[in-house]
Amino acid sequence: DHLIYDTRLRATMPGTLDPRIVIVDVDDASLTRQGQWPWSRDKLARLTRELTGRQQAAALGFDVMFVEPDRSAGLDKLRQIARGPLREMPGLAAEIDRLAPTLDNDAIFAAAMQGQRVALGYYFTRTEKPGAKGQLPPAPVLQAEAFPPGRGYATAWNGFGASLPVLADAAPAAGFLNTLVMSNGDGVIRAVPLIARYEGDRARPGFYESLGLAVYRLASGSPPVRPVFASGGAAPPLQSLLVGGLRIPVNEAASMQVPFRGPGGAQGGSFRYVSAGDVLEGRLAPGELKDRIVLIGATAPGLQDLRATPVGAAFPGVEVHANIVSAMLDHRLLAVPDYAPGYEVLSVLAAGLVLALGLSLLPAPRAVVLAIATIAALVGVNAWLYQRHSLVLPLASALAMAALAFAFNMGWGYFVESRARRGLVRLFGTYVPPQLVNEMLVTPGRYSMRAESKHMTVMFCDMREFTRLSEQMTPAELQAFLNTLFNRLTSVISAHRGTVDKYMGDCVMAFWGAPIDTPDHATLAVRAALGMAEAVRDINNIHRTTGRPEISVGIGINSGVMSVGDMGSAARRSYTVVGDAVNLASRLEGLSVHYGVEIVASGATRELAPGFVWQELDSVLVKGRAQAVAVFTPLGATTETEAQTPAALQQSAQLQRWAEVLAAYRRQDWAVGRNLLDPLLAADAKKVLYQLYAQRLASMALRPQDPEWDGATRFETK
Repeated sequence: DHLIYDTRLRATMPGTLDPRIVIVDVDDASLTRQGQWPWSRDKLARLTRELTGRQQAAALGFDVMFVEPDRSAGLDKLRQIARGPLREMPGLAAEIDRLAPTLDNDAIFAAAMQGQRVALGYYFTRTEKPGAKGQLPPAPVLQAEAFPPGRGYATAWNGFGASLPVLADAAPAAGFLNTLVMSNGDGVIRAVPLIARYEGDRARPGFYESLGLAVYRLASGSPPVRPVFASGGAAPPLQSLLVGGLRIPVNEAASMQVPFRGPGGAQGGSFRYVSAGDVLEGRLAPGELKDRIVLIGATAPGLQDLRATPVGAAFPGVEVHANIVSAMLDHRLLAVPDYAPGYEVLSVLAAGLVLALGLSLLPAPRAVVLAIATIAALVGVNAWLYQRHSLVLPLASALAMAALAFAFNMGWGYFVESRARRGLVRLFGTYVPPQLVNEMLVTPGRYSMRAESKHMTVMFCDMREFTRLSEQMTPAELQAFLNTLFNRLTSVISAHRGTVDKYMGDCVMAFWGAPIDTPDHATLAVRAALGMAEAVRDINNIHRTTGRPEISVGIGINSGVMSVGDMGSAARRSYTVVGDAVNLASRLEGLSVHYGVEIVASGATRELAPGFVWQELDSVLVKGRAQAVAVFTPLGATTETEAQTPAALQQSAQLQRWAEVLAAYRRQDWAVGRNLLDPLLAADAKKVLYQLYAQRLASMALRPQDPEWDGATRFETK
């Protein structure tokens, strides 16, 4: 928080010159021309008269302490002589005492301050054995009774080092110079106490003001100071100090945040620096500092009045007071409200809740955006409250929480979730298309190898004439051909979101609907089958140019309830589907050659995939099943634009006639069936399906009608 506060303070400093405040600087040049410090008080008296008289400054503040007396050497010598050899001379000692004010440097300095707006500096101490030097102001700025009992309200001290009584009586105001009492652990001055409580017995107990507050009050006509407390409680906390019409926010130690204007020193540009030597030597034009508030201090490194602040590691101590006075004049005051701890807890909880929910639900890219947005919101709200309402509120804990939450989420994602994702890829990567794996990675916890029953579609694809083709190839050529063929077929399956189950010689098994739920699994499977048949035709076109035998494909498709999961032995397992619906698909693949088609699909698949032109093949009883199954072949996808073309209309008419042929066949009306089939044979005499039914009708015509005949064709082989 210190680092954030310092960075924000530097970023928002005005960086402009405040012409109302001038610093008279005891710098190296002044020490070279006027002699080493401390200067004699008569010299300081000349400096004071120059500033209050010829320059007409509005108020003076000395960031200097005058604890020890400073008498001229001549006066001390005269008194020594009057007590010695000339002690018998009548009236000599009295005359010396009469002339003392004109020879006493302290008295000369006091006379220069008499009746002027001058504030002297002093310091407080706290020791086991209280000590006191000099004299504090005659009355504290606030009596102890102004504060409720039971709370400290300010830093407490039991000793002091102040100006000599002759000087303290001459100056109308004084303020303590303690600036490091509220340094925040790292020695950097961010806040300076405006009042401090004196508890000793060498001056009146009460609350005394700082030099910055004393100078401001002098320049403003010495308005009274009143404490403002929070409401409620027997000992409510101090919120601010009311100085005339100015309300100055303070913290629990009555300290004010110092809103520095800019970098310190003569080159910092915040305040005008005038060399004290130039003032003493009269180098300033008369009235050049008229109505200015003048602070007298030292920046010479040897005088050790440099402080560490957020805007510089060697910041002149006198300029700290100048910044305080400038901020009061501008009402540019920062406040650390008493609800700052509550704001900190609320911001941490709010940001934590947002990140806890968001990071756990969002994918990594969006989680990064959420974390950045949360941090930006925390910083933005905090900066807005600082800029618009001058509120200094904690931010580091909320930022740390957001960063830790993000880091924990990313770490969890990398070490835990990524391990689950990698495991998921290992499990399904060789079966499932990459696009499906990517979908599964969004919620990897939903998928496992555990067996379950699902409504799915399964496909078997087998190569015809493959044995004859393999006899003409070397093993290397056969391997290359199979790899090329399976790559083409697998790419078609993957493009239609299918899962490859296994390769069995020249056969490919695939299914749709697992591991990702796919409502249109039947439609996708039929589209894949049509694409695979087209891929085989493309390969045959290549074979014609190379002189190799052509191959054909047989595909069986069925939809139904089947079990899917990781199955096998302890030595070898695979993610596969089993069940009666799977066996039926395998049987249908074997029927493709019988009906002279590439694809044979069950009636269940046809019902789930209505977006195709279907031709019914037969009603069959395959081995292992007691009920007949209607089988169909897809002729292509239906589209509204092609439905009214001449070719489509002709195809529709042929399919209508074919349906009539099947109806006549199933009611054993052989002659009608033959008459309906003849035009179809004439149009496509090479079609195996039409030839098959022509033979059946001719054979059935020689037999009497069978009242128990159901029209189903029985197949006893697999």
